[in-house]
Amino acid sequence: MLGRERALTRFDQDLVQRLVAHTQTIGVDVRLNAPATAIEACGSGYRVHLRGPSGDEALEADLVVHAAGRVPKTSELNLGTANVRTDARGAVEVNEYLQSMSNPRVYATGDATLPAGSLPLTPVATHEGLVVASNLLHGNQKRPDYRGIPSVVFTIPPLAGVGLTEAEARRHQLDVQVRAEDTSQWYSNRRVNESCAMFKTIVENGSDRILGAHLLGPHADEVINLFALAIRHGLTATDLTHQIYAYPTAGSDLSYMV
Repeated sequence: MLGRERALTRFDQDLVQRLVAHTQTIGVDVRLNAPATAIEACGSGYRVHLRGPSGDEALEADLVVHAAGRVPKTSELNLGTANVRTDARGAVEVNEYLQSMSNPRVYATGDATLPAGSLPLTPVATHEGLVVASNLLHGNQKRPDYRGIPSVVFTIPPLAGVGLTEAEARRHQLDVQVRAEDTSQWYSNRRVNESCAMFKTIVENGSDRILGAHLLGPHADEVINLFALAIRHGLTATDLTHQIYAYPTAGSDLSYMV
């Protein structure tokens, strides 16, 4: 159950809608715009109270999982004593070197700061940690590089994305070519009988740069790393098309997506 009107808002909504529809067909009750208002123990399980479009309702459940995301847990650190300023979320306000804006002796990374362009993901926090370690040892010389950060939802099948969505590219009025296709009949999906599979890629006209890629289907969680590499290092759609891939692999499908 989700309290928002749309699911997985960080991801391309065409793929999200297909995933939600597929999830419902296999018997999962997906409810949008139905925030939970209370949870209580009920025998060996739980009763979840929610407020949906048709009013209040209660559902019985064996297990309840809270997956609302991460927020900076800084309230217990008494940062004001050290003159470390935080924003309304509790995130430490940092400069481009991940150094506190109010106390230059303090640096922050990961979920404790969440600067613009970052994502609350473990690999991103690791990258930021290396940046901070270098700046502490050698002075402020390194800045985090947030280009091409892949993100995955480990649903069945997995949903993955990197770079701009189509909506973001349109909002920025970029000159792009968008390719999208149902890939359920491609060999890589047919061999595992996966009927829910799709891709969408965003390529900039003129420069031929990959601006975004969005995958739904088996091995999307692995193939998205190839697109992330392309975005991070400025590879073009032509570069990816002419690459020689091991075949038959999920990665070899990449040349047909750009």
